Amino acid sequence: MPVPFGDDVSAFEIGGGRLAVLKTDMLVGKTDVPPGMSFLQAARKAVVMNISDLAAKGVRPIALLASIGIPRNLNKRDIEQIGKGLNTGAREYGAYVLGGDTSEASELVISCAFFGIGEKKRLMLRSGAKPNDIVAVTGSFGNTAAGLKILLQNLSAPSRIRKTLVDSVLMPRARLNEGLALAETGAVTASIDSSDGLAWSLHEIARASHVGFLIDKLPIAEEAKQLAKMHKLDPTELCLYGGEEYELVVTVKPMLWKRVMKKLPLIRIGRVTKQKTLILKAGKKMFPVEARGWEHFKTSLPKS
Repeated sequence: MPVPFGDDVSAFEIGGGRLAVLKTDMLVGKTDVPPGMSFLQAARKAVVMNISDLAAKGVRPIALLASIGIPRNLNKRDIEQIGKGLNTGAREYGAYVLGGDTSEASELVISCAFFGIGEKKRLMLRSGAKPNDIVAVTGSFGNTAAGLKILLQNLSAPSRIRKTLVDSVLMPRARLNEGLALAETGAVTASIDSSDGLAWSLHEIARASHVGFLIDKLPIAEEAKQLAKMHKLDPTELCLYGGEEYELVVTVKPMLWKRVMKKLPLIRIGRVTKQKTLILKAGKKMFPVEARGWEHFKTSLPKS
């Protein structure tokens, strides 16, 4: 079996060292669509959610089918915007919408099933991290959690900061090019997308690889820091437990780190340890990192 159960995607061999890779994920209005998100943006997000997991495997998406649950109160224009959002998201990443199904539902549901192609020898799983590997991410964290606080709690912020934070929620971006480039290097030992939060993603790799982590540099986004300072929020909390950033969290062979950095600038945040614990080092102090993040059925957004 090319991909273990629970590793975000399924795959089967199609010859020539290639894999057909399947991925499905579902967007539900109650848990995934915050106030201020349009139907086009919600449908596009449903695409991004799926592509982010393919990116973490180093797999290029080709096509998708979409099944849509449509509430009775939606009008023709709303439904057209959903279709446009699906197509916009797919074409943004070089994929195509082939069709799907629609049905009436009590709330908006958009379920996408993606098909992609990957090379078996390049596939990046969660389970290969080794002690002393470098832990790195493709971008900063905290902006989405901060943006959600603006949307849900109506927090004030200067226009420039507000736009960056809110856009990170309404128009997320999958790191597909980065995932494909990382797979090509052969330097990545484990990989996961961070949609459930940085802390949760690290714990998932730790569990799959039977290792631990020492994190000594948190990749907190500058805008998140500024909002945290303005409203007395904890920037560490925003960074570790916010979720839905869609960055990639990877472990890299130390001897190949420079090669990777020449191809793709990553942010180093720590290293893999033999001890099966996840520790944050802040100055001379050590803190355990809890295994929590964005969990569906435990976290719901208020209806807009």
